[in-house]
Amino acid sequence: MPTGQTYDKTFKQEAVRLVKMSGKSQRQIAKDLGVGMSTLSRWCSEMEEHGEDAFVGSGNLLPEAEELKRLRRENDMLRQERDIVKKRLPSFRIRRRPFSLY
Repeated sequence: MPTGQTYDKTFKQEAVRLVKMSGKSQRQIAKDLGVGMSTLSRWCSEMEEHGEDAFVGSGNLLPEAEELKRLRRENDMLRQERDIVKKRLPSFRIRRRPFSLY
């Protein structure tokens, strides 16, 4: 069994389909495909949890994670802009000269 082997999304989806549709055990399918039992189990879990969004590949994110990353980046930008505006506005709490009405 090769170690460090990478499999494409189609192969993983087909392997999971075999587990669900064929009458063979998961162990037998893993042996037939030349993948580890734990690997095939993980693929089945991912497919069950994420459906068509499973197996996005390295460097790619699930849509929810991608949106969260974008929102955090936007939030950081807004904080920076707010801080710039705060620094530019004069503070009304600090009086520089005494003020008198008379």
